[in-house]
Amino acid sequence: LDDPEVVRVESGGRVRLRVINGATATAFWIELGAASGEVVAVDGQPVQPFMASRVPLAMGQRVDLVLTLPKDGSALPVLALREGARERTGIILAPPGAKVARLTTTAGAAAPVIGMDFERKLRSAAAGPDAGQATYTIDLTGTMAGYQWGMSSDKPIVVRQGATVAVTMRNRSMMAHPMHLHGHRFRVVALDGQKVSGAWRDTLLLPAMASATVVVEANNPGRWAFHCHHLYHMAAGMMGTFAYENVG
Repeated sequence: LDDPEVVRVESGGRVRLRVINGATATAFWIELGAASGEVVAVDGQPVQPFMASRVPLAMGQRVDLVLTLPKDGSALPVLALREGARERTGIILAPPGAKVARLTTTAGAAAPVIGMDFERKLRSAAAGPDAGQATYTIDLTGTMAGYQWGMSSDKPIVVRQGATVAVTMRNRSMMAHPMHLHGHRFRVVALDGQKVSGAWRDTLLLPAMASATVVVEANNPGRWAFHCHHLYHMAAGMMGTFAYENVG
């Protein structure tokens, strides 16, 4: 931010900004300062729009924001603050002639730990199933002592093509896990045991000791990775599969 990337925009115009968390081990808060943006999609899937000035983004997640730029022609910083810390980065949206100030790379206060408040606000813009024909339960396990992480299921996830599958994930550890399913999207239908008409996603953050149920439409045959997107956790053992019958 002391030598920021400047994206030239139209004064007073509207911009759709897709933010991708490509980090391997860091969650961020996307900050718009005094401005606010319209949340219109997560993980590439449309949601019922709502306004927000601060949005959490776990590893592997994406969010689409529609921003209305200041009519006075001033620049708009879009900042990413490291979860639980003061470090930050970002870009500057600036119309022609706008003054672009250098910003410090540390915020005045540490960003909070990400919970489920934002997830509970999300409502899908598209209908979908809220229950599964087959159900599975997965416990996310591990500890910082010895750095051991894993996924234990009541039974291997082996699905039939065309079925609707419900997967309940229970985080039994004291660290958050952004859980990602390859080759599919899923609909969030319960958070901490409470039913929700949540978003379609492919990556869902499970905070420490939290639980969630998602429903997957099994429409893409193969043997797909299902894992924590904190890549050090994945490498240490938090990796499973979502496999179809009769697929090697």
